[in-house]
Amino acid sequence: MHGVLLSIFCGLGHAQVDFPTRPIKIVVPFGPGGVADLTARTVAQKMAENLGQAIVIENKPGAGGIAAAESVLKAEPDGHTLLLISNGTAVSAGLFKKLPFDPRQDLAPVSLLGQFDLAVLVPESSPYKSLTDLLAWGRAHPGKMNLGTINIGSTQHLAAELFRSQANLIAQVIPYNGTPAVINALRGGQVDAAVEILGPMKPQIQAKAVRALAVMGETLPVDLPGAVLVSSLPGLSNFNVTSWNALAAPAKTPSAVIARLNQEARKALNHPDVKKRLADLNVVAKHSSAEQLGRWLDADMTRWSGVIHKAGIPLQ
Repeated sequence: MHGVLLSIFCGLGHAQVDFPTRPIKIVVPFGPGGVADLTARTVAQKMAENLGQAIVIENKPGAGGIAAAESVLKAEPDGHTLLLISNGTAVSAGLFKKLPFDPRQDLAPVSLLGQFDLAVLVPESSPYKSLTDLLAWGRAHPGKMNLGTINIGSTQHLAAELFRSQANLIAQVIPYNGTPAVINALRGGQVDAAVEILGPMKPQIQAKAVRALAVMGETLPVDLPGAVLVSSLPGLSNFNVTSWNALAAPAKTPSAVIARLNQEARKALNHPDVKKRLADLNVVAKHSSAEQLGRWLDADMTRWSGVIHKAGIPLQ
């Protein structure tokens, strides 16, 4: 009996030692140079040092992340091919009539990598000096307020829809084709306010072109004087929207491999250099257990499906 147990334990140890046996690929469903891509590259570099194998980033943007997910799910479920998932993965589950995969069933969560804030912004010249001012005017003039965001179905767009709904605003949510167009609309006075990821807007804030009235997440950055949390206002205490990036693998990946990847992600995310690099991107390094990430994804899928349905956004 002791010999059998010893054999089992040796086998488990051997399986752990045998991973990874070749370079690992992380497929990113966004183009190079964006927050998701840079987050993946930053964490991957440190993970690779500890794993003793290179980690290659493959950018596969478009189609709501479907092409990226399909390429990963066709790979051998051995931990050598991973997918960068995000709140966009959760959004796609509610936005598309039928995805060719089920994020709940076909993906094995590995770890959260980071979170980043969305903000409510106005032009520097705006008469609204606080979120309270903006909401007071919007409620007093139903249908007059315009809120700018990027593309229909994006996290920013759905966050604006959720904000409009929970703040009891009758307002128009106007989607633009990318952040530069939102900035131009804000600065040109075509919209009264905008909902956008905070990081890309920081240069505009620092240049005194726009102001951040509020942040949609749980913590207020120290470099935004005068801004508040949306959740600090009456009636909005449960409001919490943050963007996030994480790692997942094909569903049948062995649990020992998932555990090793999670362990190395934790080590990387705790490294001071990684934390600083992500902070420079306005990303908070954030590790989670695989189980926590699974619950996070599930909750986001449920929430955004509800927002899409309530806003009457046509399914793709």
